[in-house]
Amino acid sequence: MIHSLDPRMNRLGLPETAPAAAKAALDQFETYEAFHQKKEGAPFVYVGPVHAPEPDLAFLFAKEQYSRRFACTGLWVVPTSAITVTEYVGDTESAYDTLPLLPRSAAPVPVDESVQQEAAYAVGEEDYDIFHLKKRGKAHQHVGKVRAASPAEALQAAKAVFGEQRPVANVWAVRSADVLCSEDDDRDIWATTTEKKYRDAIAYKVQDRIEKFKAENPQT
Repeated sequence: MIHSLDPRMNRLGLPETAPAAAKAALDQFETYEAFHQKKEGAPFVYVGPVHAPEPDLAFLFAKEQYSRRFACTGLWVVPTSAITVTEYVGDTESAYDTLPLLPRSAAPVPVDESVQQEAAYAVGEEDYDIFHLKKRGKAHQHVGKVRAASPAEALQAAKAVFGEQRPVANVWAVRSADVLCSEDDDRDIWATTTEKKYRDAIAYKVQDRIEKFKAENPQT
């Protein structure tokens, strides 16, 4: 038993070598990946992760983390566990070369977002968003959607649709239903992020004052 100068510790009757308590699995916040759209019509680009207990808070954390310093017109948040990743290849190669090609008769076409999805999709098929990494050190960028019944099939479908794009160092496939997206009706939430020059030292024009001070204080 542990003997302490604190009687409260003695009353606990703790053993000398108390075993460490077992740590519960996944006892930390889930990881989410954020994608940022810099301007209207631009593709969504991966900007980094956040940790949060649920998707809505992940979106708020991502907004605070990744949209304060630069202009932003849209934000996507995806659970890290929902991303299916291909192997990484060299900067002059294509990750699609590591995937089998679907038969021509089964090759899908890009999703037409103007058509009602429920009527257009075969039973069991869903939208998947596809992201390309053009070069190591860059960021994954959204290139479009495909329709598939599983993440593995989505990657194969992406090869049939986007496989001619080169180089592609890595590919991500995300089920569109797992993406938490900013809504067009909520664009006013980005209104405060259009101008942040005050954060940059270059925005403060003080060189003339420095020169004046030096002229008035030559010995300083």
